[in-house]
Amino acid sequence: MKHSIKKIFANLSVSLILISLCVTLLTLLIVEQNSSFSKINNLKNQKIILHSLANLEKADIELALIQFNGKGTQLHFEIDKLRSLSKYDYSGKFILRNTDEYTSDLDTLSRLTTTFNDIAHKYYIKNLENKEEKGKDLQNALYTVNKHLDAIIFKNLIYDERKFFVLQYLAIFTFILVFFTMVWYRGRLSSIYQDILHLYAIDKSKKEYIVFSQEADAIQLRMNRKPVVTDNPAMLDPVTQINNHKGMLSSYSSKKGMKDSNFTSVTIIEIDNFSKQKRAFSQEFTQAILKKVAFTMSLHEQATDVIARTDYNQFTVILSRTSKEQSFKDIEIIRQSISEIKFKAPGGSPITITVSGGFIIKPNNQHLDEALKQAKEVLIHAKRNGNNSIAQIRDLAELEL
Repeated sequence: MKHSIKKIFANLSVSLILISLCVTLLTLLIVEQNSSFSKINNLKNQKIILHSLANLEKADIELALIQFNGKGTQLHFEIDKLRSLSKYDYSGKFILRNTDEYTSDLDTLSRLTTTFNDIAHKYYIKNLENKEEKGKDLQNALYTVNKHLDAIIFKNLIYDERKFFVLQYLAIFTFILVFFTMVWYRGRLSSIYQDILHLYAIDKSKKEYIVFSQEADAIQLRMNRKPVVTDNPAMLDPVTQINNHKGMLSSYSSKKGMKDSNFTSVTIIEIDNFSKQKRAFSQEFTQAILKKVAFTMSLHEQATDVIARTDYNQFTVILSRTSKEQSFKDIEIIRQSISEIKFKAPGGSPITITVSGGFIIKPNNQHLDEALKQAKEVLIHAKRNGNNSIAQIRDLAELEL
């Protein structure tokens, strides 16, 4: 069963959106947890203020009343801050559904605080009668407010515990979703990439490869309608198994329209000091060198390129690149890669392989045979100037001047 790339990416998009929503909710819950800590600190601060109001020094009644008025006002201000914090308690509104209960507790707290302030104010008035009785009333009022504050704190802790369970389950779900998406789609994306590599590869010898995606399968079917050059032995060099001259012409004809906007370069590369007339090594060793050079060239081959062995020690490389500079740079990389090949002669002495080349940029209206003839002329110039170098047509023009 072939898989649809379109469906895979659509499902991946949905998974990423779901992960983003879960992460957003997690972030909001974590940030909201900070407001819960602020509520606890606020309630604890009110308990401290209440305790200080109930134990003001009465030696200086006027100072005590000033302190009382300031702290009494601060108590109501702290309650207003709690009301403001509750506006952003979205989990309380939509998950725990405790907004009305919390608002009712704040209303009760505000009423008990007002009662406490009234009793405390009377207690600190000068020449007050029944001080002991009023003192007991103040302690009872303090106890009542503290008891209600403790109840609110306890409820808040219960709410925080419930929020934690929601946060915990959401975090676990998000982790599972992320892990599943990573494992599931990593495998599918890897399979899609292998399909692309299979379609992109010039070497079609992997007959047993099973295409994963429907789209790649359709592309392969269209490609298979045309004969593949490498399937025809008459198009291959028997030693290196790359194109021969005939295979080069066929491959170039089938690929020249793939990237019309690119620059086409033609380079004839010749192995230095490796002519048919001067055979310094056995045939087996000579063929091993030719195979290694051809293999090194093929490592740099792209889908629009053509590489062929067109003579005993000569190779033709046709590149299609977005710029002239890039074409020459890639040829230089091929030359350098070949120069790094290390061989040992039958006698054990090391051998370094170098090549010389003639590089030209082929105009679109120029026939390939004419470009090959011109590249050979540049190659002759490169060989005259020494081994292991790539000459360009401008070098030949400078020599003529």
